Formats: sequence, C-alpha cells, structure tokens
Amino acid sequence: MVRLKEYVAPILTVDSVIFQLAGDTLSVLLIQRANAPFKGSWALPGGYNAAGETTHDAMKRILLAKGGVKTAGLKLVEQLYTFDTIARDPRGHAVSVTYMGLGKDIVPEAGKNTENPQFFPIDNLPKLAYDHADIIRYAHERLQNKVTYTNAVFALLDEFFTLTELQMAYEAILCRPLDKRNFRKKFLSLDLIHATSEMRREGAHRPARLYTFNKQELDALSRSFD
Repeated sequence: MVRLKEYVAPILTVDSVIFQLAGDTLSVLLIQRANAPFKGSWALPGGYNAAGETTHDAMKRILLAKGGVKTAGLKLVEQLYTFDTIARDPRGHAVSVTYMGLGKDIVPEAGKNTENPQFFPIDNLPKLAYDHADIIRYAHERLQNKVTYTNAVFALLDEFFTLTELQMAYEAILCRPLDKRNFRKKFLSLDLIHATSEMRREGAHRPARLYTFNKQELDALSRSFD
C-alpha cells in the first residue's frame, strides 16, 4: 500500500481536437506553442482549467484565445476522454479533459493570444508536443466509430450536399475507398437524409441532386452503417 506524505492535486488542463474536411482529407487544428515546455512545437489548443470554471467553459475560452475558433461555429462538440498518464507533462502530473469538435469551413481568426493556428491533414502531422499524437489518434478512432452508428458526419458537411460529397466524407474519415453503389444503397436505406429539389453541377458531369439530413443534430442510427 502506497502512503502519501502530502496530498498534491494534479494539474487540470483542457485540450480540443477540432476536425474538418479539407477537400477529400480529414484535417485537425493545431497551434504552435509560444511558451515552454515544447516552445515552438505543434500541439492541440489547450491550457489550464481555472478554479471556478467548468471544463466546457475552459475549452471555449482556450480554443478562442489560442486557436482563434469560436465553438458557436462548430456543428458538434462533445467531451472525448480524460487522459491522465502521470508522465504526460514535464511540469508534473497533469490530467487533460479533452473535447472533440466537428465543423465546416472553419477559418481560425488571428488575435493577440493566438498561436499560429492551422489545420493539418491527419495523415501528415508534424511532430507533436506532449501525448497529443496519441490523443488525435484516439479522437480519429472515436470519430470513425461514431459515423457508423450516428449521423455525426452531418457536422462536417454543408447543409445541402451531393451523394458524392457524402461518400467522400465517409472515405476521408474511414481512410478507405467505398463502393459507390453499395454505399448509396446502404445509406439511403437508413432514412437519415432526403432529396431536395435543388441540383448542383459537379465538373463536366451532369447536375447532381442535392440532399440534406433530416436532423441537423446528433442522432443515433437504427442499425450500424458499417
């Protein structure tokens, strides 16, 4: 049995994993740290959770201050996981409550405290500070699972989209090609989306029908997509 001579509370931090699609690639928001430790290194936007502040409020404050992104511009935000590996921070035992956010056409706004926020493809990330590579990997796996049993992909698309754009979103998240015919048949059978009267021309091809989700909020599927 370990006896503690003195109770020392761990550091409480909040980090955010913000995903969006850049063309046919899933990208994640990173900042370039302005201070030690890991000064100059790329990392997830994160910081201390102040006393009297909820982790959700801390997430909103830090994401705006360091990443230049307002949570109001995200279509979906949820708490991802609590990472508490003892040696994850050289300053001492730090516990990170991490959030995941999904959005479309997110453009970080520079401010006096922002730290060079940029989106990077998840398959071509720079070397990351702390355990942030592991956190992003976990978040990506969670997203991959989530799109098989919910309509979470809505948060990465425009309100109106073609079936080709929908399939490209799934392929970007799942990191594998999908058979066009089987994908459309399976997805349409879930009754998650409906066709509109609008059309959009895709390159030199004939105009494609635009669809929209029945709900612009998170909803569970009646059965697994995958």
